[in-house]
Amino acid sequence: MHGVNKSGKPGLVRLEIPRAKLIELIANVPPCLIGMQACSGAHHWACGFARVGHTMCLMVPKFVAPYRESGKRGKNDAADAAAIAEAVTRPNMRFVPLKSIEQQSGLFVHRARQDYMAQRTALINRIRGFLSELGIMLPLKAATVRRGTHKHLEDLPGR
Repeated sequence: MHGVNKSGKPGLVRLEIPRAKLIELIANVPPCLIGMQACSGAHHWACGFARVGHTMCLMVPKFVAPYRESGKRGKNDAADAAAIAEAVTRPNMRFVPLKSIEQQSGLFVHRARQDYMAQRTALINRIRGFLSELGIMLPLKAATVRRGTHKHLEDLPGR
């Protein structure tokens, strides 16, 4: 955690904060602007911080990286926190919109379906490849591969 006061001087700097104590700590800080890198848990934390009165700004990590002082401290949590504190105040910084639980739920279903479709396609292509090694050529369509595979099951070695 890296807090900066209005004059730009570090005001609240904590190297380690247990997750269980984070909401409690933030709830005791007067309402302010909080910047975070957009990551897997960022929307959860941002919603919790917003509920206790803070203004939240989420940033894509690649937009924060240029603000990290690489010569001084290198890549670590403290350097990242200082870079986020610097980046969040920049007028041209692009922010990630905060997602509600409903939006996140919809995205979960969408991502799960995308993953399923990618795995299904990979499996179909793997089966087509195996069969083509035996001289059985099948078109790309999933239903055709299923029917064609069943039709040739008796012809497969080791069956």
